[in-house]
Amino acid sequence: MVNRKRNIVVTEYKEVWKELYQKEAEKLKNVFNDELVTIHHIGSTAVPNLKAKPTIDIMPVVKNIEKVDNYNNEMIELGYEPIGENGVIGRRYFRKGRENRTHHIHIFQSDNKYEIERHLAVRDFLIAHSKDMVEYGALKERLAQQFPKDSEGYCNGKHNFVQNLERKAKEWYHNKG
Repeated sequence: MVNRKRNIVVTEYKEVWKELYQKEAEKLKNVFNDELVTIHHIGSTAVPNLKAKPTIDIMPVVKNIEKVDNYNNEMIELGYEPIGENGVIGRRYFRKGRENRTHHIHIFQSDNKYEIERHLAVRDFLIAHSKDMVEYGALKERLAQQFPKDSEGYCNGKHNFVQNLERKAKEWYHNKG
């Protein structure tokens, strides 16, 4: 078996990402129906003007995380690969597109406030703080050039920045209201 590494490509922000999110969100609403509480566009493609890998991150919030597994076949029909928790307790993770990943779905139960808030805080913080947003985009662009086929190197290179970003974002998120 050949081990193919995905190319890590960071691009300028594209307005079409909003539309791609909306289209996929509608499909997910039809799959999860009454189990769905709400759905959010998260990650870098949800932040206007942020350079990003062109993969749409979506966070559905459901009533009961255990019931999500019952929808795996419908998700497979939509082109998703069910991955389970994938290292985050209480999450159900799906990805679409093998080497050319197009979407990541991160599903959490509505009472998992920590994970839900973490994703929303970072998104909203970057939208509200253009200096941090530009700095993050530049870092991702540099790392994509440095590690074009090494996702571990790319992620490790972002780790400290992202940890600090999450800390600042959560503090800001709690104090803004």
